[in-house]
Order: sequence, then C-alpha cells, then structure tokens
Amino acid sequence: MDLLPFDEYAASLNRKRAAAGALFRDDASRVLLVEPTYKPEWEIPGGSVDADEPPWRTAAREVAEEIGLDRPLGRLLVIDHMPADPPLPEGLAFIFDGGLVTADEVAAIEPVDPEIRSVGLYPPARVRALVKPALARRVEAALAAVAAGGLVLCESGVPVGRTACP
Repeated sequence: MDLLPFDEYAASLNRKRAAAGALFRDDASRVLLVEPTYKPEWEIPGGSVDADEPPWRTAAREVAEEIGLDRPLGRLLVIDHMPADPPLPEGLAFIFDGGLVTADEVAAIEPVDPEIRSVGLYPPARVRALVKPALARRVEAALAAVAAGGLVLCESGVPVGRTACP
C-alpha cells in the first residue's frame, strides 16, 4: 500500500460543517427561541462556525450578534451529528448552556441583527411546533443534559449516549 504525500492526504480528508448555539431557559424550562427573517423555522441563538473559530466562541459571538447578550456561556450540553441535507454537507451541532433568563430579561431584548425578527420564551411543546424536528430533539436532549448534569451525544437530534462532564 502506497501512502499519499501528506499534502494530498490532508486535501482528501472529509470536511464537515459545524454550528453552535446556546440554550437559554427560564425557571419553568421555557426555551428562548429567535424568529429568523429569512426562513419559517425558529432557532435557538447560534449559527455557523467560521473558519478557524472554536464552537464555543461561535456560540458566544452569535448570541451577542443576534440578541445582544454578552455573557459567558456554560458547559457543553449536546453534540449532534447532522447528516447531509443537500446542498449542505454533513456536520456537527454544538449546544452550550446559556443559563437561566427571566421573562423580563427576554422582553427587554431588542434584536440587533437584521436576521432576527423576534425573541421569546416557549414551553417544550411549542418549541417542537416552531423549530425543525431535529432541532426540537436536540433542544430536548439539551434540557435533559441540564437536568442530568451530563453531555448528550445525538444523531439527528436522537440521543445515542451520555457521558459525564467534569
């Protein structure tokens, strides 16, 4: 077996897209969602990981850009493998703990990004109706991770395993 020169080997490696967001919730487990201006489905605050950007910085940057919150994010709650969805390649989604927010804090948010129309707190049943099914499952996994104190690994939002977080 002949080995490829390193440059050719590196160029042949699979590339994955990556996204990162934050789970903000209130003491009643309602989830903060943002309503995008460019598509019908709602999202958690977050977005695509830029080149040479770690996912945790993406999540913090996107939260600041989309809803103007500049505060440290907590631990990683979910890693989700997203299959290819042409034209998008397969990817990984990361959800970090944004912590607790109050209804008054959310009501005071004025979206600072033209991509965001509105922000609100929604119970899990309403979240399922507003977001894509895979994100709904991912959010439910993140809520379970908060409750259990662990990290949930998912495939298309379906939990496949849990590991303890230090």
